[in-house]
Amino acid sequence: MSLRATYRQPEGARYRQPGGAWDVPSLDRLLSGTIPTGATAIVDGPRVVTGGALEAAVAAVAGGLAARGVGRGDVVAWQLPNWWEGVVLFRACWRRGAVAAPLHHQVGAREVEGMVRSLGATAVLAAPGMALADHPEAIGVRGPGPAGSFEDLLQGRPAPVRDGRGADLAVVLFTSGSSGDPKAVLHTSRGLAYKARSMVTAHGLTPADAALMPSPLAHVSGLLNSVLAPGTAGMPVVLMEKWDPERGIRLAAEHRVSFMIGLPTLFLGMLDAGDVRQRVPTLRVVSCGGMGVTPEFVDRAREGLGARVKRTYGSTEAPTVTTSTAEDPPERARDTDGRSVGDAVVRIAEPGGDRPRPAGEPGEVLLRGPELFAGYGDEEQTRSAVRRGWFATGDLRVPDPAGWLTIVGRIKDVIIRSGENIAAAEVERLMEAHPRVRQAVAVGRPDDRVGERVAVFVVADADVDVEECR
Repeated sequence: MSLRATYRQPEGARYRQPGGAWDVPSLDRLLSGTIPTGATAIVDGPRVVTGGALEAAVAAVAGGLAARGVGRGDVVAWQLPNWWEGVVLFRACWRRGAVAAPLHHQVGAREVEGMVRSLGATAVLAAPGMALADHPEAIGVRGPGPAGSFEDLLQGRPAPVRDGRGADLAVVLFTSGSSGDPKAVLHTSRGLAYKARSMVTAHGLTPADAALMPSPLAHVSGLLNSVLAPGTAGMPVVLMEKWDPERGIRLAAEHRVSFMIGLPTLFLGMLDAGDVRQRVPTLRVVSCGGMGVTPEFVDRAREGLGARVKRTYGSTEAPTVTTSTAEDPPERARDTDGRSVGDAVVRIAEPGGDRPRPAGEPGEVLLRGPELFAGYGDEEQTRSAVRRGWFATGDLRVPDPAGWLTIVGRIKDVIIRSGENIAAAEVERLMEAHPRVRQAVAVGRPDDRVGERVAVFVVADADVDVEECR
């Protein structure tokens, strides 16, 4: 697979105008020198990487990659845990104008082989024990590899900061989404630079903040919140190779963490582990995404964490397109997934189509915006996901006149009764709001008369009257 953009932004000409969304520095220039030489940039276990050490490593590794023939448009693939070397590799690739291709550390040998072959990678790196470590041309990280080691790259001739071309591909992330088929999601330098700036603004991040990030660097959340946002804001990030709630609390307390982002399960584990509010008084902003982010969860997390807890919405293809800010009403951050950030545009259409959905009826979320991906590596996959220039997410929401977004499920999770679309997730949310219901799952039951009826399975502490849940 030859990597090239397969999605053309309909609003691209406007974004490229002076002062437009894509009027941004290159990723390399945006992130370079933002953290003082002696200040902490990355915490990785016992290792603390200062701003000066990070810049030196980026310059050297970029030079080391150049010596191995890596140039503009070439792909560098790696498979690592959440190590500081991963942050360096992202930035070294962007300094060379190369495409960074991190592979999830849990991906097995067969999948890795297919991914690397499809990417046509010029260089590959891996940690010991990873599937990619068996590649005959692998460069070892924290250990030797068939083609040398990361330490060899650190001896490279330092490469200077470069401006690059905003339209160049900068990252490819693999995702299976809800289809189960692996997809190579492509992002440009200008799209990610725009996203980094807009997220720092939306979250209100400054050099005085610090982030704790257990999300894999091969995931869009790890890329945004371990590399892009910290580098843009000039703040340190604490990496975790493996999530453990108690250790996470200790690290957050030790490094005065103020910002975290993740799934609800991460924060529920912290709440169960101890008195986070007292142990981590610096925690200020918590951003959560996923179907498990209910109003009840937000209430509990706010109380237990002592922080502003808000919901966000996005995907690998469209990173964090909606959220709320400190200026928005707290109930909006509690009850909705936010509203569009910056130039992102949300349209609610008939599922599977592009006609606007009537008010009050669930519709599919279609997106446009400068942060959207540049398509999939497979052009056919892109054609299937884009409708008249709009990215079709497959997610359902009910239109809100004020623009606030509340995801109520996936198209595949819709129950159709007498022609009416009912989101299974919305039924589950209503059931789980009952104090005696711990978990609910709604499914469609075939019915000769109305097509499907709603059937709900619940885990409850006692008998529940369905009428009480209406």
